[in-house]
Amino acid sequence: MIGIFITKIKWLFRNPWTFIIMTGMSILFALIIGGNSFDKITVPTYTEDEYTKNSPVISMIKEQTIFELDWISSEEELEQKIRSGKSEFGLNLQADDFQIIVGIDSPNVHLLEQTVKNAYIKNGQIEQIQQQVEVETEMIDNPAFEIETANFHGKDTFVYDGNLHTLFGFSLFFVIYTIGYSVFQIMTEKNSGIWDRMILSPVRKWEMYAANFLYSFLIGYTQVLIVFFVFRYIVKVDFRGTFTETLFALIPYVLAIVALSILITGLVKTVQQFNAVIPIVSLGTAMLGGAFWPLEIVESKFMLTLAKFVPITYGMEALSEITIYGNTTEEILYPVSILLLMTVAMTGIGIHLMEKRYIS
Repeated sequence: MIGIFITKIKWLFRNPWTFIIMTGMSILFALIIGGNSFDKITVPTYTEDEYTKNSPVISMIKEQTIFELDWISSEEELEQKIRSGKSEFGLNLQADDFQIIVGIDSPNVHLLEQTVKNAYIKNGQIEQIQQQVEVETEMIDNPAFEIETANFHGKDTFVYDGNLHTLFGFSLFFVIYTIGYSVFQIMTEKNSGIWDRMILSPVRKWEMYAANFLYSFLIGYTQVLIVFFVFRYIVKVDFRGTFTETLFALIPYVLAIVALSILITGLVKTVQQFNAVIPIVSLGTAMLGGAFWPLEIVESKFMLTLAKFVPITYGMEALSEITIYGNTTEEILYPVSILLLMTVAMTGIGIHLMEKRYIS
């Protein structure tokens, strides 16, 4: 097993281009396509009420790093700015409601709607808690009342961080190619006769699969590590104090992608089929799993149902839970458990398919 693994590493040093290109593209696409996420999106905003302009709702919207409010003096000026194409959309704020004026429909519209809606909900919850505290103060001498204080950060509250989402999405997307082509070497070795020669040696078959699995996992994990270190220490993306935890959360996702690649290799028969399938699978799972946009803005129940069957969904969920929501290890057990279950199931099915075709 060790000998096979070392041979794989030597082969990687002689043919490093797939690894280098995919690592570079992960960084490049996250910087270029996600450029808008690293800079704030200016939203022309109007309100008739001076109190609304200084309300806690505005501070909460500003906490979302993706949006910056640009105050407009009149509603007519706001509408004219959108009609002329200077802005994709505008925001009209009221005391208890808001209106988004859309010029060009884009995912940013849905993100703005979610952000502003959550700010109003959060502000309303804070006001209710403050009223509850006042009641508690008045009734403190009455033992018949028991006051329970709740956190205003609801379970279904959607928080979006464009910097982290872009980084996570493209890192998890491009690593599929690196791992996929490394696993596909098994079929290449079988077709070239290398596998037959190894079977005749003292090496056991499970050791051959284990060496290939370990090799694919390590180069995939190394790729995402490089990308994350670049964004953490060079681009200076804020991981909110959870950088180490984020690196550990990547492990079950990379394992699941290795298993997915084994399953794909077991299903296809030729190099041409693999080259056709891997882009479809990687792009399809990335779009379904929320790598390019958050699933919270997807309204189709059918698409959300399909998203439950792809590893990227749970990889993005685990990373977001740790960094954006600051949840503990216990609260990410669900996505991690699903990824590990996918790893076991897809690995078993993939190896069975490869062995069945090889024997036949």
